[in-house]
Amino acid sequence: MFGYRVPAPDQAMLISGGRRGMGTAPFRVVTGHGAFVSPVFRKTRFLTLAMCEAEVDENCVTHQGIALTVRAVIAFKVGNDKESIVNAGQRFLSDQDQMSVLTGRIFAGHLRAIIGSMTVEEIVTERQKLATEVLETSKAEMAKIGLIVDSLQIQSIDDGQTGYIAAMAAPHQAAIQRQAKIAQAQAAQASAEAEQAAARNQAEYARQTAVVKAEYTAQVDRAQAQAAQAGPLAAAHAQQEVLTAQTELAQRAAELRQQQLVAEVVRPAEAEAERIRVLALAEAERMTIQAEAAASNDRVALDRMLIDQLPLIVKEAAGGLAGASVNVLNGADGLGEIAAGLVGQGLTILDSVQQHLGTSRSLPDGEGAARARHLGPVD
Repeated sequence: MFGYRVPAPDQAMLISGGRRGMGTAPFRVVTGHGAFVSPVFRKTRFLTLAMCEAEVDENCVTHQGIALTVRAVIAFKVGNDKESIVNAGQRFLSDQDQMSVLTGRIFAGHLRAIIGSMTVEEIVTERQKLATEVLETSKAEMAKIGLIVDSLQIQSIDDGQTGYIAAMAAPHQAAIQRQAKIAQAQAAQASAEAEQAAARNQAEYARQTAVVKAEYTAQVDRAQAQAAQAGPLAAAHAQQEVLTAQTELAQRAAELRQQQLVAEVVRPAEAEAERIRVLALAEAERMTIQAEAAASNDRVALDRMLIDQLPLIVKEAAGGLAGASVNVLNGADGLGEIAAGLVGQGLTILDSVQQHLGTSRSLPDGEGAARARHLGPVD
C-alpha cells in the first residue's frame, strides 16, 4: 500500500519528521511491524539489529613489563530496546560500519588496561578471566552507544621473540614429554606383557591341545589294541575253557578209572590176598598138625603117608557119592557141610586103618575131634 513501510526482522525502522509519537527521541522507532509513512512529511531509515563482529589485534604490556600481542574477536549488536536503538541510530545510522571500528577500539583500550595489571602466567592460564574482566569494564561504555556484547574470545597471545611463554611452558612441556615417555614406556611394557601373556596363553593352549591329543591318541591306541586282542583273547578264553573242561573230564575219567581199578584190581587182589592168607593159615595149621603128629611116637612117616593119602581117600569117598542123588538145601553152606562130612569120614577111616595096623599108640585124646572141628562138622 502506498506509504506503508515494513522493516526486516533484523532491522529497526526509524521514522523522522513531525512530532507525533516520538516523545524525547528525534525519531520514531518501529520494529516487528509496519507503519504508514507520509512520503512528503516523513523520512524513513533502517538500522540493522543483526550480529556484528569486531577484531582486536593489540600490543599490550603485562605487569611484568613483557610485551604481548593479543588477538581477540568481539561479537556485538544493537540492543533490542528503544533506548539502545535511539543511541545507536544517532551515532551510526549514517555509517553503520563504524560500529565495528569503534567497538574494536573500545575493547583494545580495555584489553590493554586489564593486561597491564596481570602477569603473563595469569594471562596464559586464565584467558576466560581476562575476557570476563574486559566485558565487565566495557559494558557501561558500550551501553552508552546502544551496543551490547554477546561474547569476547581471546584467540591468541604471542610474546614475539622474547620466548617467555615458551620458557614458561618448557617445564610443563618437559613434564608432559616425561609423562608422555612414561606413558609410552608403560604402554610398551603393557604391550610386551600382553604379548608375553598372549604367547604364554598360546603355549598353554598348545600344551593342553597336545595333552588332549596325546590322551585321545592313547585312548584310540588302547581301544584298537583291545579290539585287536579281543579275537585272540576270546579264542584263548574259549581254549582255556575247553582245556578246563577237558581237565575236568580227564579228572573224572581218572577217578572213574581209579574206581574201576579198585573194583577190578584192588578188590580182587584183596580177595586173593585174603585167600592166600587163609590158605597160608591152613597150611600152617597143617604143618602144626604134622609136627605134633611127628612128635607123637615117632610116627612121622606113617602119619605123612596117611595124610598124603587122605585126599585120595576123600576122593574115593566122594567118588562114592558120584552116583548118589544128593539134595543140597542150603547152597554153598550145604556143600561145605557135605565136604566137611567126607573129610570127617576120611579121618574116621584113618583112625580105623591105624587101629587095624596095630599102632602102638593112638593119637592123643581129642586130636581127632580137633581135626574134625578144624575141617568142619561131620553128618
